[in-house]
Amino acid sequence: MIIYKNSSQGFMHDVDTNQITDRIKQAYYEKSGKTRFNPREDMSWRNSLIYMERVLRRSGVPSDCGVLIEFGLPSTSKRIDFIVSGQDATGSKKFIIIELKQWTEAESTSTQDLVKTPYYRDYTTHPSYQAKSYKGFLSDFNENVYTKKLIPYSCAYLHNYTQRHPEPLNDPIYQEIVSDTPIYFKDDYEKLEKFLCDHVGHGNGMDIMYEIDSGNIRPSKQLVDHVVGLFKGNMEFHLIDEQKVTYEVALERGLNSTGKTVILVNGGPGTGKSVVSMSLLGGFLKKRKNVFFAAPNASFREVMLNKLVGGRDGSRAKHLITGSGRYVNDPVNTYDIIVVDEAHRLKNNAAFMYQGENQVEDIVNAANVSIFFVDDDQSIRPEDIGTVSEIRRVADLFGAEIVELELATQFRCSGADGYVNWLNDVLDIRETGNFDDWDKEDFEFRIAETPGEMREWVNEHAAKGFNARILAGYAWPWTGVKEGNSDAQVPDVSIPDHDFAMPWNSRKVGSSWAISKKGLGQIGCVHTAQGLEFDYVGVIVGDDLKYAFLDEEKVESGDLFDDAADDPTDYPGRVYVAADEGETYQATAIPQGKFFSEWSAYHDAKGKQGLQDDPDNMCKMIRNIYRILMTRGMKGCCVYFTNKPLGQYFRDRLEKTG
Repeated sequence: MIIYKNSSQGFMHDVDTNQITDRIKQAYYEKSGKTRFNPREDMSWRNSLIYMERVLRRSGVPSDCGVLIEFGLPSTSKRIDFIVSGQDATGSKKFIIIELKQWTEAESTSTQDLVKTPYYRDYTTHPSYQAKSYKGFLSDFNENVYTKKLIPYSCAYLHNYTQRHPEPLNDPIYQEIVSDTPIYFKDDYEKLEKFLCDHVGHGNGMDIMYEIDSGNIRPSKQLVDHVVGLFKGNMEFHLIDEQKVTYEVALERGLNSTGKTVILVNGGPGTGKSVVSMSLLGGFLKKRKNVFFAAPNASFREVMLNKLVGGRDGSRAKHLITGSGRYVNDPVNTYDIIVVDEAHRLKNNAAFMYQGENQVEDIVNAANVSIFFVDDDQSIRPEDIGTVSEIRRVADLFGAEIVELELATQFRCSGADGYVNWLNDVLDIRETGNFDDWDKEDFEFRIAETPGEMREWVNEHAAKGFNARILAGYAWPWTGVKEGNSDAQVPDVSIPDHDFAMPWNSRKVGSSWAISKKGLGQIGCVHTAQGLEFDYVGVIVGDDLKYAFLDEEKVESGDLFDDAADDPTDYPGRVYVAADEGETYQATAIPQGKFFSEWSAYHDAKGKQGLQDDPDNMCKMIRNIYRILMTRGMKGCCVYFTNKPLGQYFRDRLEKTG
């Protein structure tokens, strides 16, 4: 969506007559259907566009250059501030992307492409990097740009910023991006004017502007070849047994679809949903399909991209791996295929920053074929709506053919299906046919007496070269940036009785915590770990989940008895209750106790939103979280419980295994 487009002459007239912000707002209302917008944007337009009008006028570019303002990049939440289009002296068709900033100060960092500025709560990207990334997106995805040989350039203009000496934004760490995408400061307007004149100074930019606006979003052949090459020989995406079968069936159905189709792949933790979903991205790209990969969790996307690129530059491939809220305004069947991993985390309109109503509907609408990888037992917030039943409902709503597949074999936890089944039963998530044992040599599960013992266990494995992390539930608050916690400075996860304290994962490290060297000294949460895997995990189960043993004296459904028709040892962790006082007893298995959660002990504000009067549902979501955390390890898991009855319950159940 483009909010404003005009000739350079028309743009300068709108600024001169003080109509520019009104025209932008009116166009915004008409195109978005909304009746209000962020007032800060109004101020930004008023301030920045006056400076751009001066630069355009002084540059002497012809009146028929094209001007685009607030150009929304499809399938992203990003908008380009300003584009000017035209021809150069050779007649080449060009356009310049200009990132506008009202900053007056900034600081460099030790991280390439990131800067610090008081205008953002946390780190943000360098202005030149922003403009360069937009240029890369249009070069790779706008069909008119790469087929009609439109040549993009990019720069950043900080019109209020007085350059310092040395200037932090020109620090050597940013040399590569600044040499590609120059940055201009308050006193550099003549340099910017020359930059514009050199590239678009011969006008004829209106047709170029419309070609940019009307270009279909489809990966270029060069991008496809690049990404397909990343999959070749990449053992991270090696398919085994039923993973291969699911992949081939989904690929065949996706390629040969004759109408709107929804493919639903159901699978529990460790069954290989992610390796199959990413492999499908590569498979469809190889067949030259217009395909995107979507996942709600930013940490998951970061790690998947890292596995794909393997330390190489991932800037081009990253645009194929999107968030789940990016398809809200896309026309029907914009894409051939969208592959959605972690679909159980798709959102409704309660989700932060999401502008739509239902992400399942958005995706099914936008793609001719949509493929959802889902596990109903991994929903962890009230806004998570991507259940099997919801996907079926939406498929019916759009008249789509439904294809259902299943991944059942567990490949994480060293293939210990018995451990996952046992955990499902212990946490009362689902009843399973095999929950009493697993091969302890294949997968180690232990309960620590202290959090320090758990941490030492994790550190020992990390010292041996294994990928090991500590995870915890949201039983502790998370100190904010304004309180001095931008880089894991505050040890929020504190257990004073054992002199134990560690910080949550760093906001500076962000979504790459799972693969960062700093991660070992920090504690991850479900949002930085869901969908990922480690060799070993330590898990702290806090007071957000508690357990109470039932008082046998108060059981109302009958008297306890031992002479059951079934051997009680067949049901570890269960007691039996007589249904009547006659000579014949009907054995009924009931839980030995009860899980419960207290509102004040759970600190995920969004996770408990609307659940204050629904403690059972909140408790179920918290149990889902701990099931996720305890299945992140491929080789082992060590758990510490702050709630003693819960720890004793787990010990009792563990003792009943072989």
